[in-house]
Amino acid sequence: MPHALVFDAYGTLFNVHSVQARCEALWPGKGALLSQTWRARQLEYTWQRSLMRRYAPFSQVTGDALVYSCELLGLKIGEQEKQALMDEYRKLALYPEVSNAMKKLKTKRAILSNGSPDMLDPLVAQSGLSFDAVLSVDELKVYKPAPEVYQLAVDRLKTPKEEIGFVSSNCWDALGAKSFGFTVYWINRAGAPLDRLGFQPDRIVKSLDEILL
Repeated sequence: MPHALVFDAYGTLFNVHSVQARCEALWPGKGALLSQTWRARQLEYTWQRSLMRRYAPFSQVTGDALVYSCELLGLKIGEQEKQALMDEYRKLALYPEVSNAMKKLKTKRAILSNGSPDMLDPLVAQSGLSFDAVLSVDELKVYKPAPEVYQLAVDRLKTPKEEIGFVSSNCWDALGAKSFGFTVYWINRAGAPLDRLGFQPDRIVKSLDEILL
């Protein structure tokens, strides 16, 4: 086990698709499609903004992605619906195994997330989880998988990158961390193929529990 473990938040510890129920309540029959479209556009905006060097906080990116997705799917959204769904992102559900798995970990632990503090801090606070550090890309104004983002964990934890394990369910993030030099655990819950980016995770697991085995 590495000296420290650094976790992605969205999609790794917290299920981004737990917003689906609220989406479905607002637009019956469209909840799953909206949730998937919203998440995909949210990620695309982070990559595009990083390449353009036009950073905006994750809360703005998430809101913009929601409005775009509704327009794409022909769903009428007003400020009340937008705020209700943005609030859902501040109380996302943990994946079922996360709480017990985290209790068993004896290593130093941190979150390293694309989330901006206005979204990330309340999310972590309501989760019941504890960390040695909760790190946001907002400090650097660039999104993962930029190498300087992973360096943020090295600097804050005062731990060499060779002694840090990075955990993400997002393959592009896991491989970005591997490119940087972390030991990487990819949680492949969906059984997806490996992204062709020239790197391999050190371990591929189906849930957080398996990292402890």
